[in-house]
Amino acid sequence: MWSAAFGFAAVHPVPLQPNPDPKTCLECHEDKTKGKAVHSAIQMGCTACHEIRVNKDITRVKLITSTPQALCITCHADKDASTIKGTVHPPAVRDCIKCHDPHESDNKNQLLKAESGDKGKNLCLDCHTQGLNVPEKGSRHAALDMGCDACHTTHKTGEAGKIEFDKHLTKAIPALCIDCHDVKDEALIKTHQGQPFGTANCLECHDPHQSASPKLMAKIVHPPFADKDGCTTCHAPGKDGKVVLTQANVKDLCVTCHSDKAELIEKAKVQHPGAAGDCTDCHNPHASAQPGLPKTNGVDICLACHSDQADQFKKAHLHQPAFKQRCSICHEPHGGDNEHLLRAKKTNDLCLECHGPDSKPKALESEHMVAIFNGTVRLPEDYFKKNKVVVLPIKFGRGHPIEGHPISDLTDPTDITKIRAKIECLSCHQPHASAQPDLLVKDQANNMAFCSSCHKDLTKR
Repeated sequence: MWSAAFGFAAVHPVPLQPNPDPKTCLECHEDKTKGKAVHSAIQMGCTACHEIRVNKDITRVKLITSTPQALCITCHADKDASTIKGTVHPPAVRDCIKCHDPHESDNKNQLLKAESGDKGKNLCLDCHTQGLNVPEKGSRHAALDMGCDACHTTHKTGEAGKIEFDKHLTKAIPALCIDCHDVKDEALIKTHQGQPFGTANCLECHDPHQSASPKLMAKIVHPPFADKDGCTTCHAPGKDGKVVLTQANVKDLCVTCHSDKAELIEKAKVQHPGAAGDCTDCHNPHASAQPGLPKTNGVDICLACHSDQADQFKKAHLHQPAFKQRCSICHEPHGGDNEHLLRAKKTNDLCLECHGPDSKPKALESEHMVAIFNGTVRLPEDYFKKNKVVVLPIKFGRGHPIEGHPISDLTDPTDITKIRAKIECLSCHQPHASAQPDLLVKDQANNMAFCSSCHKDLTKR
């Protein structure tokens, strides 16, 4: 019935009447009504979902809609991804039967497999790898053995940016964590150096699935926090259930080690207003999954203030570093010398750091990273290969998008001090996102109409 499932009219092996009694179907398909979880729609009759066509004594069966997804949302409208605000589990966007059997199953919610067990038995582990590749000296959350549904509700959605909804959690953090981890447990209190942790965001320090470090510590740990005796560098003993610092305020505490950042913030030609507040407005002082210790991640931490760029996030085609890595790849987060806090004075120099023929990221083998912008930005060692970063065949300022096409300002041949045509990467491309491929300006498609916006006579190069 593969073709029927995808909307094609499959030839039925037995002739049928156009509107058969459901009992007729059950003479052969009785197995569809048995199982621990049976789809309630079966009570409505087979023709509630299937269409039977009879033509010249040939019986064909297909779904009453063009796709399984379209059929499912006729009843399950609350699962229609086009109307949901927030993060939707990717298979649920277009393919319900990737996870659910449309008739019956031995698993709740008619899932094809259980949400617990090892790979091969666990439905979630068909796509996800959490807990499967724990490093030798790492740690694995014991909650994984309880099943993924112990912490996750796959179809839970809500306000974008809230981890409860983005990660489809059964509860918000830390309520979910303290269901199992008693805040009055003496061992936990000792581990946390007596500091109040019952109201903290556990995920700022811990990976909820697995880690290369003991105690599920996040990938990148702040050095004082990594030192077992380092807590007293920043903290005095907790008082009345509140955190107490060794300095009068957060900024005074941070600059005892990071005086270079304080100087940069103060003396920068182009200042970042966000950097003028407390360091912990943006940074987690303990640990993070990303370089620079952002409290959420290197993108969302910026979008919290830069709502205009948050709107760009809704477009279909996103610039990988801007929305998949972190804003600080291209921008100086604390302040800098260039417009828009860019890491290079000229836009082209910024873009060609990754896309230019002379781009040579420095390998940091011991850290499994590569560095760009003179070592100020670090990326995973497989970043360029994994993301298929395009290197442009540019020579002497020409060569993109076709051979001989200039990528920088054209000078007047009669007077090289004058610019005949101002050209840079942003003449054609948007830096963050676009509704069309190739990130072309004004969300335009890559066609002759786009080229003719500059080249009025398309017979000339």
